[in-house]
Amino acid sequence: MKRLLTALLLMFLNASPVVAQKLLTLEEAIATALQYNYDIRVAKNDSLLYDLNQSYAYAAFLPRLNASSAVVFNNNDLKQQLADGSIRQQKGIRSDNTQASLNLNWTLFDGLKMFATRDKINEFVTLGKLTIRNQLVNTIANVIITYYDIVRQKQQLKAIEEQMGINEELVVQAEKKLSVGLAAKPELLQSKIDLNAQKAAKLTQLTLIEQLKEQLNEWMAVAPGSSYDVVDSIPINMQLNAGEILAESAVKNPAIEVAQQQIKIASLTLKERKADRFPVIQFNSAYNFSRTNNQTVLNNFTPLFNRNRGLNYGFSATIPLFNGFNVRRLIREAAIDVEYRTLLKDYEVARVQIAATRAYKEYELQKKTLALEEENILMAKENVTIAMERYRLGLSTALELRETQRSLELAYSRLINARYNTKVAETELLRLRGGLVQ
Repeated sequence: MKRLLTALLLMFLNASPVVAQKLLTLEEAIATALQYNYDIRVAKNDSLLYDLNQSYAYAAFLPRLNASSAVVFNNNDLKQQLADGSIRQQKGIRSDNTQASLNLNWTLFDGLKMFATRDKINEFVTLGKLTIRNQLVNTIANVIITYYDIVRQKQQLKAIEEQMGINEELVVQAEKKLSVGLAAKPELLQSKIDLNAQKAAKLTQLTLIEQLKEQLNEWMAVAPGSSYDVVDSIPINMQLNAGEILAESAVKNPAIEVAQQQIKIASLTLKERKADRFPVIQFNSAYNFSRTNNQTVLNNFTPLFNRNRGLNYGFSATIPLFNGFNVRRLIREAAIDVEYRTLLKDYEVARVQIAATRAYKEYELQKKTLALEEENILMAKENVTIAMERYRLGLSTALELRETQRSLELAYSRLINARYNTKVAETELLRLRGGLVQ
């Protein structure tokens, strides 16, 4: 009995690496992902475009002012034959003409389309923020699940190492019994086969842990091969309430908020389309300047110098009468899009509610399973200790010991999986109700 406890103690001490790795906490992993994750950065970039458009949202209410100018130089040869038979002819007639204008167009009324456009731009900004929040929630959930999957596999590795400690003791006992003629060699060989199987399982487990770390590196957008260690335990919130989860998920779930925002944007698009039925009233004004210099003229009534400048202004109205029913088609398309977005939102609410109900049932199941497996592991450990002592005293066979050892191995696996599955269900509930990001 003492030898078994000593072997297990040495096994756990030797399990620590010679060079300690930096401990990466869950909070640090989440903070890194929030800063560098590519999906989040793409969502933020889209939101920046919405913010940029918002800064020009009031431009639709401002007048349009344009300036134009032109200078034309002429060098002409002229020949004229008049009705009285006289002929006028001259070469190299030079002139220049300068023109400039300043035009102002101000839309005073367009069926309130400009107001709908402004509100639509503002709603796109809100949509960008909600999209970022949705991506944040999903990324954090993925980081949590991946992080604790590493913890789960790390716990599984410790369970394998504990089984190796037991198998090493079995090999020692089998060698002793063989040396004094109390056991046959096949028993020793089987003990060594079982030990080698555990060593192979350890190598597989180490590879799996490294693969999961690379997956976590991808979520954090850090360099592949980054070396770190994770915590040893999986904390679980056992107090989540079904009523609160269902109520909050219906209003705070990021995907539902995004769907609701898209309905608002589609409704404003419908307002824009309906505005095309109304006349457009504009205020127009222009300042014009024109100057002509003629070096030579053949007609006495043609001025050598002519200048014209002045200001004009007025109002114009464009009344839509018929355009092949295009406005009606666009209005119908926008109305169908509102119905479509509403349907998507209702579907998203139903989907989230069903997912939350399913996740809560899984959460309750895993909590009960975890309580049972925590009780089972204590009995399995005690059973292995008793079986090991009986085997050492020659009161049981190696087959009986391996059976109890197998029972302990399965109990460890069920316990570790129950802890992880409970954490996954908890994380899914928090994700659905939007509780991972405040």
